[in-house]
Amino acid sequence: MVDASEIEQSLAALVAAGPVEVRENGVRLASLASFEYEVRAQGRGTLLHVWSPDRSLARRVLRISEQAPALLQLEVEHFGRNKPDRLEFASTGERASAHLTREKFLERFAELLREQFPDEEIISLSTSADLKNSLSSRYTRALLKTRDGHWAVLAASPDESAAAIDDMLTFGLLWLENTRARAKIGRVIGLRLFMPPGTGKLVAHRAGALSASLKIEFYELNLALGRARRVDARELGNVVTWLTARREVKGILAEAAPEIDVVRRLAPDAITANVVPGTREVALRFRGADFARWQNATIFFGLGDHRRALAPDRQPEFEQLVHKLSIYRHPAAKNTAHAQYRMQPERWLESQVFADPTRIDARLDPRFLYTQVPAFTAGDRGVVDLLGVTRGGRLAILELKANEDIHLVLQAADYWLRVRWHQQQDDIQRYGYFPGIEIRPEPPLLFLVAPAIRFHPATSVILRHISSEIEVARVGLAENWRRRLRVALRQ
Repeated sequence: MVDASEIEQSLAALVAAGPVEVRENGVRLASLASFEYEVRAQGRGTLLHVWSPDRSLARRVLRISEQAPALLQLEVEHFGRNKPDRLEFASTGERASAHLTREKFLERFAELLREQFPDEEIISLSTSADLKNSLSSRYTRALLKTRDGHWAVLAASPDESAAAIDDMLTFGLLWLENTRARAKIGRVIGLRLFMPPGTGKLVAHRAGALSASLKIEFYELNLALGRARRVDARELGNVVTWLTARREVKGILAEAAPEIDVVRRLAPDAITANVVPGTREVALRFRGADFARWQNATIFFGLGDHRRALAPDRQPEFEQLVHKLSIYRHPAAKNTAHAQYRMQPERWLESQVFADPTRIDARLDPRFLYTQVPAFTAGDRGVVDLLGVTRGGRLAILELKANEDIHLVLQAADYWLRVRWHQQQDDIQRYGYFPGIEIRPEPPLLFLVAPAIRFHPATSVILRHISSEIEVARVGLAENWRRRLRVALRQ
């Protein structure tokens, strides 16, 4: 059995030394950038629970595979997987190598610009972070001067993660605004984005939600050849989205009813059941917190990813979990710092909106509200998407965020584009959504919903570039939204 105290001591030493990065199978978990943890013996094993305001992760530790002053690497068991996973906690001091890689990329990119654009002058070139203007060090930023004006340039190294490349458009628009704010340089024509080959599909898709007057050029960057090829957005490919027929959803819920109804009776006002898109699983949530799953006539329970099958001898343990959630995940809970109170805040907010969407906007029809429709192949993006309709028959999209998120606007626009596409294909009602409602042909309304003080400062900047076809309402909630939804700001 793995010694829980050894893991706890190693984690404590890492955290005390400074910021720690969490990686799973080599992939950095951005949602756990600031985390808390608990290590405890459970049965014959050791359970590690890691959580942040945005995510909770639980793993059974099989062994310590590597231990060093700046690194703790664990072999862990993940619910639903046959092979062990690798969970790493690394001091961010180790990321110095990433910084060097970015500096080398900057040098090679500068050479490429000089060779491929000999008639253009590089006014500035940087890869350093600019916190004041929300500019990330993951990208190389440049300003090019041409005969007709200037171009704001953003480039991503092939060593960057897929998530970093998907997020490029947000930082590109912020860099464009930053360059245009420089009074002395004159006209800035637009934005050029340089991306590694085979990437950029999501970036090009999201660019479709921007104003037609905004000029963006896409380039495929091949460092091996030292060349960049300009590409049309359509060359980068289409995103994949799909609708699940409502009869399939109802069929799965009906099949699961004998088991999930027993669970819901433990806390009928707090427990909800939703089919997980693309699966035959049903997620059981306690005020949004995913605490159990139904699969093949069996309930699996537990917080995080490690769950146990609910058998008669585990019924007391299961009821104890629900009891704790009823105490700690209560709108009037005294301990608001407790992990169960703070976990999965977007899902809690979703449950509040589901209870009465008219608190967000009186035009919304409270009879119809769907989550993750349409669904994405990329899975959960950290933002809860709701699709509803006004009493007058106009589609309405609600994007919910409980914490500050620089990407909120473009994630919302991304979802709007997908809903609009399905609307134009006449898919939505054909698949059984909004029965008895005559859907109007106008584009969907878009509501950005978050606590009023939690909107990222970049939100207003990005909104200035959104297409006029997208009608956006920013709805700011009072900070105590867990107790009661109350709109404090509407723009």
